[in-house]
Amino acid sequence: MMNRRDLLVGGTGAAACGLLNSMTGRADASTNGPKLREGVWDAHVHLSGVGGTVQQRVDQLLLHAGRFGIERLVISMGTSFVHDPSPEELVRQNDEVLQAIQHAPQQVLGMVYLNPKHTAASLSEIDRCVREGPMVGIKLWIAMRCHRPELDPIVRRAVELQVPVLQHCYWRTQENLPGESTPADMATLASRHPDAWFICAHTGNDWERGLRAIRSQPHVFAEICGSDPTAGFVEMAVREVGAQRVLYGSDAGGRSFASQLAKVYSAGLSEQDETMILGSNLRRLLQPVLRTKGALP
Repeated sequence: MMNRRDLLVGGTGAAACGLLNSMTGRADASTNGPKLREGVWDAHVHLSGVGGTVQQRVDQLLLHAGRFGIERLVISMGTSFVHDPSPEELVRQNDEVLQAIQHAPQQVLGMVYLNPKHTAASLSEIDRCVREGPMVGIKLWIAMRCHRPELDPIVRRAVELQVPVLQHCYWRTQENLPGESTPADMATLASRHPDAWFICAHTGNDWERGLRAIRSQPHVFAEICGSDPTAGFVEMAVREVGAQRVLYGSDAGGRSFASQLAKVYSAGLSEQDETMILGSNLRRLLQPVLRTKGALP
């Protein structure tokens, strides 16, 4: 098995540019060459961080993801980030994700981007993109902290449609951005909706605090994407919440596939735990909506 140093060194250049361009797979102890892992699903990917049209961006992401055997990318938000999007901006960004899905429907899944400040527009986008369209989840970023009651109608609609809510959560070394949620906010929202499924994106960046904040909520998944590939993140996640509640995500193209996979591959997990984190947990989470859409792999 490739050791942690080799894996991280191999992905350094990719992390700097936001895309993998050096490594071609995970080494296997039984062979002398790289072995691609099958069945990896990436829970957190964006169209930003790579260039070109929507279709060109998808092609670049899939090219590099394929080097690691990543089968599916869950894409949310459009080609540019807007902190507090208007209803019109939500439609524009979600249209770009719909284009991405249409371009590679067997490899790209999508989550609808919403702003809780615009309840009617957000519910309309859920209906357009999830109920009547191909998207399989809800993405919330930093327009409003997620502990607030304005999110309740969105979560209730998510429960109706059997889709998860992926909420960006951060604890910064300085003050958070206006409207930026923390894992504690996530736990508060989850406690009001025990019948919903949530993904705590980044597990707060300060993941030691983040894991402790969400561990009492069994319906909240800890997602590992976005931070530096520091040792201990995945190990602590498995210890604190169980491997069945941990999801691999890359945050590409802002982060590389390599640096985020390193967190999992270097953790010394059992094959069963590793498989759950790299794909089967996400497949299980999305199974109800994929079955509804007749899109089970």
